[in-house]
Amino acid sequence: MDVVQWESISVDEVEFCFLFGQNRTRDVTGARPNFILILVDDLGIGDLGCFGNDTLQTPHVDRLAREGTKLTHHIAAASMCTPSRSAFLTGRYPVRSGMASNDGTRVIYSLGDTAGLPRNETTFAELLRDQGYSTALIGKWHQGLNRHVRGDHHHHPSQHGFDYFYGMPLTLVDTCWPDPSRDTELAFSGRMGRLVQHLIALAVVTFVLGIVLRWFCVCCLLVPVSVLLIVLLSYFWSESHQSSRYWDCLLMRGHDITEQPMKAERAGSIMVEEATAFLERNQNGPFLLFFSFLHVHTPLPTADAFLGTSSHGLYGDNVQEMDAMLGKLLEAVDRLALTNQTLVYFASDHGGHLEARRGQTQLGGWNGRFKGGKGMGGWEGGIRVPGIVRWPGQVTTGQVIDEPTSLMDVFPTVVALAGAEVPQDRQIDGRDLMPLLLGQQQHSEHEFLFHYCEVYLHAVRWRPRHSPATWKVHYVTPVFQPPGAQGCYRSYFCPCSGDQVTYHDPPLLFDLSRDPSESTPLTRDTETLYDVVIRKVGEAVREHRRSVLPVPIQLSRPRNRHDPWLRPCCGLFPFCLCDREGRR
Repeated sequence: MDVVQWESISVDEVEFCFLFGQNRTRDVTGARPNFILILVDDLGIGDLGCFGNDTLQTPHVDRLAREGTKLTHHIAAASMCTPSRSAFLTGRYPVRSGMASNDGTRVIYSLGDTAGLPRNETTFAELLRDQGYSTALIGKWHQGLNRHVRGDHHHHPSQHGFDYFYGMPLTLVDTCWPDPSRDTELAFSGRMGRLVQHLIALAVVTFVLGIVLRWFCVCCLLVPVSVLLIVLLSYFWSESHQSSRYWDCLLMRGHDITEQPMKAERAGSIMVEEATAFLERNQNGPFLLFFSFLHVHTPLPTADAFLGTSSHGLYGDNVQEMDAMLGKLLEAVDRLALTNQTLVYFASDHGGHLEARRGQTQLGGWNGRFKGGKGMGGWEGGIRVPGIVRWPGQVTTGQVIDEPTSLMDVFPTVVALAGAEVPQDRQIDGRDLMPLLLGQQQHSEHEFLFHYCEVYLHAVRWRPRHSPATWKVHYVTPVFQPPGAQGCYRSYFCPCSGDQVTYHDPPLLFDLSRDPSESTPLTRDTETLYDVVIRKVGEAVREHRRSVLPVPIQLSRPRNRHDPWLRPCCGLFPFCLCDREGRR
């Protein structure tokens, strides 16, 4: 089967309306709930005690699972951050909104990128705000910032329904935090130190020359000294201008920069304080808090108190710090007597990053028995994530649901519970979770789920209505390298197309109910239903393709161009430095 790719066209060239009905949430007692939606970054499904890990300590996540329902077949709409989060916010496959690429870009890489979630997309925050909810995003955004000029904040969270924002407009990159196992300074700090050394040396030379020449020719030195100073400052600015730590590792409160560059090891703690303050301000409700962890994405900034506390190095330390921060958030919910009125949702944005390594040290998560990881299209390890829903008195305690569910399901679920209507002018791919959570349905409303890598359809999942099987058909898979590896260690992320993927004709077929590790493809000789499944899934793909209407591809060049002048600046340009959190 040919790879499915959607080409972009101008928005002005297409006017369309796609009517799509959604089932409303079944009756639940009481007033509209508050919502706390929690996403962890790059967390593997095998990293949590409640999902089978007995070597990491995650008591607060485990408590959440005991007090709520575990979703063990929970699926991200993409295996990379930006597209997965756009689907979470909108309830739609990223390809529908154009939050995908066709040139390997995959995510928004810099605050100088013009890409971002289109303003004509509707998030759950917008719909809940219209229903009188106070809405906040605290943590990672990664859906764009500026588009035309610095400071226009075209893609800012406030443009997508969030009344309050504190966090990173981008995401963590390796330069955001030094490696605690080494003594080397960050490049930015080194440049600052060298500048100071040059200025001190210049002052000493001037002073010595003044003494030797008895101040007779000091005035003659002013011109060359001034020139040298300008050269040094220009050099420093030019060098620092290339540093992603300087320009991309920053924190914002609302539309104001509070730290540039950020002190990443304390950022998580400040975010918990911000979340607690939001809960205190809005304890009379209703409210929606989207708490988007920076943990556990590389470079894994971790406070000293948690360094060395796990048996899995820096990654394990970071997971355990994340769990402790979750505990503080849940403590605030209990203290404010909000527990019974609040639906808490917990998940990861996609699977753990297998190729995140430093030498032989693993810096990414563990995806348990599932094959693959972050960035790997349709393999289960990149898209199967831990899911937990707690709502005391409504959602059954200790329940486990192994039916296919999706991060996209959060959108219609919270919208319906808040008393709003999902948009009728576009396709919504998420399904209301409440019938499953309340035990009113035994089977997922997702008969099919489509798994993209960029704009390329790599795999499809089919859960028949009257069968115990869950079929998975792979049309494209990445070529792992080096040979024998279970990831793409030479490229850090597996590509989605080209000569580094394998196109399968006939497709690979697995029954996840019997082979969740996707270890042994079924064939006509080993599976009597092989032809039936391949034909049925092929028909679903053709129907799905007809529903995906062409839109501009947001993440690819040239639409997503990089403009260094779009990057935010705190303080006096070009020396963009500030720390307004120093009091903490």
